[in-house]
Amino acid sequence: MTIMQRAAAIAAMTFSLAGLISHSSPVKASDIDRTSIPAPASTIQIINTVSPVSVPVPAASATPQATATVEPISTEQQAEDDRFNTLAEAVAAQDDDRVDATQRCLAGAIYFESKGEPLAGQLAVASVIINRSKSGRFPTDVCSVVKQRGQFSFVRGGEIPSIDEGRAAYRTALAVAKIALAAAWESPAPKALFFNTPNRRPAGNVTKIAMIGNHVFYR
Repeated sequence: MTIMQRAAAIAAMTFSLAGLISHSSPVKASDIDRTSIPAPASTIQIINTVSPVSVPVPAASATPQATATVEPISTEQQAEDDRFNTLAEAVAAQDDDRVDATQRCLAGAIYFESKGEPLAGQLAVASVIINRSKSGRFPTDVCSVVKQRGQFSFVRGGEIPSIDEGRAAYRTALAVAKIALAAAWESPAPKALFFNTPNRRPAGNVTKIAMIGNHVFYR
């Protein structure tokens, strides 16, 4: 290679190297294109079409809801009326195995005052004594009403005379006493506070409300 050829080759190489260097020079940050690159169409579609939706969710109940069934509560009076058709049936259904002091006092009064009377009359006598105990005008318990001085002629020295409790009439009186105390049968002389034989009338301003057997009842 001649000297001239070498010089030409060196010059060509120099120009090539200069061009390479000029293309790889650093670029300032301000020269960078910051244009946002659009997202793919599928991504835009998802973003634009999905939006939060409020869906009402029933509140969870702490306890299961059940339909309450309310049974009617029958009173003692209604229960007895459903069970027995007559007062006689109610009397026959009573047992005399267990007797408390109140029942004994009331049975004694029924026995001495009305043992020969129909059952309705015996029940009315019992009701008079019970009504007195609730009236505020007489003692507040049945035994005290029965033994009150000057009220019942069979009482002796503030006590009820002894009774042969094996007698059928006493067992009937005891059954009537239990029915009356339990309010298990409606009294035929409601609210009565007095009774007497037809030829005798209680003192004071009283109103006659019923006559049953040999007794007239007043309030």
